Amino acid sequence: MCLTTPGKVVRIDVATEDTRLAEVDFGVAHRTVNLAFTPEAQVGDYVIVHAGFATRTLADDEAREAIALVRELAASAAGGSS
Repeated sequence: MCLTTPGKVVRIDVATEDTRLAEVDFGVAHRTVNLAFTPEAQVGDYVIVHAGFATRTLADDEAREAIALVRELAASAAGGSS
């Protein structure tokens, strides 16, 4: 199983005629991501990324909810369990 946090597209570059690359902000890191599977992605959109490719765009509310859940999980894990 793969778990990913949505990232926000902050810049799009055209590497070749057929290739669009995006700088995606994950909150703690920025990564270069290939947009081949999400040609509709625009600056400001949230995307799910797997193996360096954006595989899906998300609505803002869906992305924010997912980010909040991941933060809750991280806070819970940091607190430890007995």
